[in-house]
Amino acid sequence: MKKEIDVVAAIIVKDQYILATQRGYGDFKGGWEFPGGKVEVNESKEHALEREIAEELKVKIRIDSFFMHVDHEYPDFILHMDCFLCSIEEGKIVLVEHENAKWLSIDQLDTVDWLPADVAVAKKLKQQL
Repeated sequence: MKKEIDVVAAIIVKDQYILATQRGYGDFKGGWEFPGGKVEVNESKEHALEREIAEELKVKIRIDSFFMHVDHEYPDFILHMDCFLCSIEEGKIVLVEHENAKWLSIDQLDTVDWLPADVAVAKKLKQQL
């Protein structure tokens, strides 16, 4: 039985650009993702997302709306990811755990090597925004 992990991801939008972050650690180091992280026990998804972004990027976000849910089976675990459209309320991005970040236009979403679970999110963004 594979471990199942619940995570949240922020699709941070600013002036028609979307933030992509490059992982700086772990099995997927170097891959691009929408920033976020694990939901702790008894924590709401919204609170988890605000906490993770504050920890990883040192900014306060506003969650504008739910965007999509992704289930993705990796070799060692199953990921359940809820993605939210967000905007930065205050602060300047500081990369704590990521090695790089880019603001991408919709047309540039295919220019980074997304992690497998994030591919579906980038695809839907291209269709809907």
